[in-house]
Amino acid sequence: MKKNGKVYLVGAGPGDVGLLTIKGKKLLEECDTIIYDRLVSSDMINFVNEKANHIYVGKDVGKHAIKQEKINEIIVEEALKGRNVVRLKGGDPFVFGRGGEEIQELIKNEIPFEVVPGITSAIAVPEYAGIPVTHRGVSTSFHVITGHRYENEQGDYSDLEKELKILAKVKGTLVFLMGIGNLKFIVDTLVQNGKSPNTPIAIIEKGTTINQRVTKAELITIVEKAKEKEIKAPAIMVIGDVVNLNFITDKTEVLEGKRIGITGTPKTTEKLQKEVEKIRGKAVNLSFSKVCEFQDNTELIKALKHLNDYNWLVFTSPNGVDIFFKKAKEYLVDYRSFSKVKFAVVGDGTAEVLKNNGFIADYKPEKFTTKSLGEGLSNIVLPNETVLLLRAEESSEELTDILDGRKVKYQEIKTYYLSKDFEKRTELLNEIDYLDYLVFLSASGVNGFYENLDTKYLNILKNVQIICIGEMTAKTLEKYNIKNYIMPKKYCVSGIIELLKEKEGISDE
Repeated sequence: MKKNGKVYLVGAGPGDVGLLTIKGKKLLEECDTIIYDRLVSSDMINFVNEKANHIYVGKDVGKHAIKQEKINEIIVEEALKGRNVVRLKGGDPFVFGRGGEEIQELIKNEIPFEVVPGITSAIAVPEYAGIPVTHRGVSTSFHVITGHRYENEQGDYSDLEKELKILAKVKGTLVFLMGIGNLKFIVDTLVQNGKSPNTPIAIIEKGTTINQRVTKAELITIVEKAKEKEIKAPAIMVIGDVVNLNFITDKTEVLEGKRIGITGTPKTTEKLQKEVEKIRGKAVNLSFSKVCEFQDNTELIKALKHLNDYNWLVFTSPNGVDIFFKKAKEYLVDYRSFSKVKFAVVGDGTAEVLKNNGFIADYKPEKFTTKSLGEGLSNIVLPNETVLLLRAEESSEELTDILDGRKVKYQEIKTYYLSKDFEKRTELLNEIDYLDYLVFLSASGVNGFYENLDTKYLNILKNVQIICIGEMTAKTLEKYNIKNYIMPKKYCVSGIIELLKEKEGISDE
């Protein structure tokens, strides 16, 4: 009899805050199935084990939301297949997250489960906007209420009204989730039942994201102001004297407030993401490609057994280095076999990964392009020497054309290919609204991104500054009639960071 899997209800911080507990992150890395919705940031999804089954249960534009009953069924079905399931929620599972309903279904089906608490938006969103829900001498309690209520059997909102009559007399902070549609009803009922019309109120739209907008007013004026500003969900309402507090610094750092989309393979994307976040930019990981090594690579295995046949090993990406040395360890290659071999790399990133594997590059061109690499190699490789190129399946022919033209003797071995997850691309495209920059780290990344791209996304990107890492990437952009791009002086991650600083007028002094 097949054993049921276990279900983990994992809560996280809302929106771009994307906070996960250590346990929550570990569960994402190890799960068999991830079930999530639109309230979960894309950064969290990047923690998920690559082999895990991704199931999106959120509401997309123009489509009906998946009903809670159906979500319950999906969770149970996955667990009954013997899989460990993470049900990831953009907040706390039990604070209007309907986690209790999901657990009831698990209990009914005798499926083991565990709850990993998260940070509710009721606290995190006001806090991120500089509003504490409690503060000594101002408010000693807070109440969290769902403002979105369906009509009861009598066809009215009397249940919500009863609560509001009581809450009108409460001195603490009132936090309403999902209440924008009932804003007038909530405000009118509170005022009619004793809440001062001059009570401060804040409405926080798209809280904790780069698109956050905070509107402050008094109860007596907020309805009109909300119409004027066209306030829309998702939004949280905070009512009480704490709204007059403003715990936000006016001293921003480097790229704070800037949203930088990054495309490329996981390794290079992750490196740039870390560097962007160091200077307080919001890195939006738009990577949907996976690096896949060839499992039955007889040419590579043969080359590893006859390293003495080569004088130069040439790598054009960090991925190629990693896969080569992984295979070398797998086939127990004696590292003394490398004693007479020289190494050439295309740039700093590849040189760094080579160094991490125990070797220093003998040659690296001043300009980090395959063209410069080819021309440089042609000048230093002796007529009797043989070069081994270790590259991706989709690599440009520019390098081999140069070597052919210069009569350099070489063998080329494809060590990996890029697998594109177009379903994930569709998910990630929802993240491109309000980007300030979009960075392409490879020509293949450009092809994957722009291939059959819907006109609506092209229109969104018209006002986004595009950065490409080098000449081949730039040529590929032009193939899609994209010309509003800029390039760094150095074709590497540090060069892109310098370019971002330059564009924002930031000095290192």
